Amino acid sequence: MTIQTEFKEALHWLNSRTTFGIKPGLERMNFMLEQLGHPERRLKAVHVAGTNGKGSTLSFMRHILQEAGYVVGTFTSPYIESFNERISVDGVPISDEDFVEIVKKVKPIVEKCEATEHGAPTEFEVLTVIALEYFARVAVPYISLIETGLGGRLDSTNVITPLVSVITNIGQDHMNILGNTVEEITKEKAGIIKSGFPVVTAVEQPEAEVIIADIAKSKNSKLYRLGKEFKSINTTLHSGNEVFTFQSPFKTIENLEISMKGEHQVKNAATALMAIEYLKQYFSFVIDEEHIRSGLLKTTWKGRFEKVSDKPLTFIDGAHNPEGINTLCDAVKRYYPNKKVHIIFSALKDKPLKEMIGKLDNIADKITFTQFEFNRCAGAKELFELSSSANKFINKNWQQAIEGEKQEIGKNEEEILIITGSLYFISEVRKTFQ
Repeated sequence: MTIQTEFKEALHWLNSRTTFGIKPGLERMNFMLEQLGHPERRLKAVHVAGTNGKGSTLSFMRHILQEAGYVVGTFTSPYIESFNERISVDGVPISDEDFVEIVKKVKPIVEKCEATEHGAPTEFEVLTVIALEYFARVAVPYISLIETGLGGRLDSTNVITPLVSVITNIGQDHMNILGNTVEEITKEKAGIIKSGFPVVTAVEQPEAEVIIADIAKSKNSKLYRLGKEFKSINTTLHSGNEVFTFQSPFKTIENLEISMKGEHQVKNAATALMAIEYLKQYFSFVIDEEHIRSGLLKTTWKGRFEKVSDKPLTFIDGAHNPEGINTLCDAVKRYYPNKKVHIIFSALKDKPLKEMIGKLDNIADKITFTQFEFNRCAGAKELFELSSSANKFINKNWQQAIEGEKQEIGKNEEEILIITGSLYFISEVRKTFQ
């Protein structure tokens, strides 16, 4: 059997576990990790939770650490190009061979867990176990950056004890699981805070900040809040890049530059930098200012206001909740205030679609609704009916929708095309521009 065949079988086995749905709780994780000799205890890690910005914040950290010469493991979701990229070291995805070998080791443990009172582990739980085993015993990075799947308190990644926890922000996502209010969602996200270990956060809602502060105090965890203990100030645009000054209790660094677009990315960069500064001060990481500058500037994150074509000027953006749509709209207004905006949109049906589409209607000169092959995808007609735009269209074939817009805009430099919505959709779209 070829390794490609073995990999397909291993991946099919893992993906088949989606039938068990999402089952918050750590009992199954603890059972499986105990059988493996607790690989998670071998890791130096940073734990990242939040509604939006997790991936970008983690990517800023990775690039800075790599510039300083550290080998960095990353566990992220979802993927944009290939499944393997969810588990990577220095940006290189886990090999098919390593994935297959760890699945062979983990599969009997998963089956053993199923036979207990804990029940069947979910796909994400098993993937988390694979990542922890890979980092602990195969790739052995110096530090691992671990992103939560959703929530925090009962997320399967919450078996690690990180050097520092990061909570990017709080917004309306997975409300069917995490709760209907900012307070309920915040309590779940803040569940990653560990006793005696610090937390860095960029949350903006006062009620969220109070909850995080209370939990941090109860756990004797030092708290660093964006806008209070650390700041990004003097933000300006220079040659299409964001330039800002970072202030923290440890250091002030002026004229930092990032190529990722949007003022929200300045917040993500500052949040990443605060966590980096903590690692320097308390865990003897050797990171110079030149590593910080070059790491920030080199950082990219696929599918986040990512330019995929110049003619016509085209961006893809995985804005899959109201907060994501807000930041997309802000970026369009900030960078392209005078251009005619064409939008193609597709999303999952369990999102607050009316609110999201209303925001897009406000910036779109023309909006086209489409759909893609995915069991939770909303129909193009359903999306169309939620829009109040005077210039809205339906095209159920997203490839045709994109081609149509490209031909309509042509080489007109006064118009831009933005393709946005579900990250699963963006993943499919991105392949067509490569």
